[in-house]
Amino acid sequence: MTRPPFAPGRTLTVQEVADLIDHALLKPELTPDEVSGSVRELAARRIWSVCVRPSDVTLAAATIAEVGDSPTRVCTVIGFPHGTTTTTAKVAESRQALADGATELDMVLNIGRLRGGDLTAVRDDIAAVVEVGHEAGVVVKVIFETALLDEQAMLDACRASADAGADFTKTATGFAGGGATLADVALMRAHTPESMEVKASGGVRDIPTLLAMLAEGVTRIGTSSTAALLHEAQQLGPTGLVVPEPGRGEGRATTDGY
Repeated sequence: MTRPPFAPGRTLTVQEVADLIDHALLKPELTPDEVSGSVRELAARRIWSVCVRPSDVTLAAATIAEVGDSPTRVCTVIGFPHGTTTTTAKVAESRQALADGATELDMVLNIGRLRGGDLTAVRDDIAAVVEVGHEAGVVVKVIFETALLDEQAMLDACRASADAGADFTKTATGFAGGGATLADVALMRAHTPESMEVKASGGVRDIPTLLAMLAEGVTRIGTSSTAALLHEAQQLGPTGLVVPEPGRGEGRATTDGY
């Protein structure tokens, strides 16, 4: 079910902030113990999902099950971080992830094909993963890598994602520099159907930035700063968790990484 954008003036609870978060555990150096320890803590915080490397999906699912009574889902990445694997490889990776227990797929579109203007190839690549995901009843998000795209490429990516039937557009992997900007997410929201959602990832590390993203139509946040965000939300209380008017947010997520 599509989550509607947050109206200006809406006051969030701390749990609603947690419900926005896909926590990124994607650094290549993470050990299995580090992954399972983080997943255990995050599941106890009842965030929306942990976004893990494909090889960690089974571990993440088992760890959440051990925690018990947690709604936290397992998300993973496909064709990550460059989007240059073949469509056949992305489909195989998606099927394996679903078999291992993933319930959301964040795929990187083929950035080079997009910049080269081959929109049919980009659309078909996305559609192949969407077909696999939707057959299993899971959400598929399309990562654009906005730091590498001009406005026309962004518009083309929006169209290809919508035509392919994706559920979300997403700003970045966190591995190509830059980060989510208000202008980027506003463009993505304005040029995709209402049935699609927008995920801001890359540099969302404080509540003013998170709220500013919501004002522009974002409904999911990719971050590795979950503990800091939830602590800040607790400290601010309801008066500090009000969605501003579009274009009036203080936050600007422009730094590298999650």
